Order: sequence, then structure tokens, then C-alpha cells
Amino acid sequence: MNKTVSNGPSSETIDVLNRRVSVRKFASKPVSDALVDEVLTAAFRAPTSSNIQTYSVIRVREAESRRRLADVAGGQQHIIDCPVYLAFCADMTRIEYAMARNGLALDNNNFEMGLVSSIDAALVGMSAYAAADSVGLKGVMIGALRNDPKTTAAVLGLPHRVYAVFGMCLGYPAEAPQQKPRMDFGGIVHEERYDSAKMQAFVDRYDNVLAEHYRSEGRTTTDDSWTHDMHAKFSVRPRDTLRQTLRDLGFDFA
Repeated sequence: MNKTVSNGPSSETIDVLNRRVSVRKFASKPVSDALVDEVLTAAFRAPTSSNIQTYSVIRVREAESRRRLADVAGGQQHIIDCPVYLAFCADMTRIEYAMARNGLALDNNNFEMGLVSSIDAALVGMSAYAAADSVGLKGVMIGALRNDPKTTAAVLGLPHRVYAVFGMCLGYPAEAPQQKPRMDFGGIVHEERYDSAKMQAFVDRYDNVLAEHYRSEGRTTTDDSWTHDMHAKFSVRPRDTLRQTLRDLGFDFA
């Protein structure tokens, strides 16, 4: 289903990304702060709009903090168990400080500011994951921190103008889960203009491939596996209060 390249150019980075899986069970082998520091230092070279660097990372060690964050995320035990837990945050406090030094305020920030800072955090997070994977660490992203941004902010001690975009569990893997197939390359990459008919055909095909994958793992699913799951997830508006909650935290997503 996925595009494969034979006899084509490759690199360590391409190989790392092609092997990527989400890991939720970790070995007891410790992960040093020095190694995590190296991973994050590399990640901070990720692109950032106009060099604004609107991100911060919280390394969470305290067991009670992890328990509360796991509760926010719907009881995800790997938040508690993983050797390293990181929260990647959109952070406009440094911009606010820079403006205050020049007699201005950030109270009229708009959608663009919130969007750019969230993208900045996401770029750093994915860069950190790739860097971690390259040295043998595996993990999983935790978007469910946004289930309750105010509780997350309270647990992490986040000031106004900072919110947690997502978390990340990292550690040495205790298992090697089967890689989930992705939608076909041809259904995602378009030439010159977007081809809706092609997209729909590839989605229909992906339903069958994903259903086969889940059944090979002993999971129950429908024949229209992916579209069924997407309907179930988005037929009710997810996190419907998120926009107002982020506005309360200093991000205007109106």
C-alpha cells in the first residue's frame, strides 16, 4: 500500500522515518538527562517562523504530575510508566517580554500568532522524536493533553500565553509493534492540481488495507475501517470548548 523505493537514494534520516512506529511499552533501561538534552538541542534547530522560537518544553519527572496528566489524557498509563515525559508548548511569553520592553502589549494577538506558535512547537516536537529515534529511543505523541488545557497548565505551572500543544513519551522500547500501513503515496501527493476523484479512490482502497492490518493483529474492525473510525471520531465535535479555553490562556484562535 505504501510507496516503496527500490535502488533509490536513501539516508539514515530517511531510514529512521520509514521505520517509525508508536511505542507505548518501555524497557526499564534508564534514559539520561544528558541524552535527552542532546535530542532537544538538535530539535531546537527546527525551522521557526521569522526566528520567533515560540516554544518551550517541560520535562516532567514527578509521579503525581504524571498521574494527573495521564488523567487529563484519558488514563493513558504510558504517561506514568515511560522513562521520559516531555510536554511541548506554544509559548508567546518571550515575544510579550520583547514587546513590553518597547512599550507595547500582546493583548491584541490574532489567529496567526496562535497558529504560528503551535506550528513552531509541532516542528520542534517532530524533530525531537526523529532525533530520539536515531539514538534508539521510541515513543508516542500525546495530543490528549488538550482535553483539558487549563488542568494541564496548572500541573505544569504554565504562565499566561503558554499552552501544551502535545506531550511525548520516550524510552527504550520493550516491544516492537507492527508498523501500521499509511495511506498510499498516490492518494496524498498530487501533481500541479488537487485531484479529488483520485483522493476518494485511494481512501476507499485504504479502508480495505487498514481492515486487513487490524484483523491480522486480532482486532475487530469493519470493512470500511478508516472511514468508519473517522466518522465515529468527528461526527461529534471534538474538544468543542478548546477555542475559548485557549483564548483564556492567552491565545486568540477566533
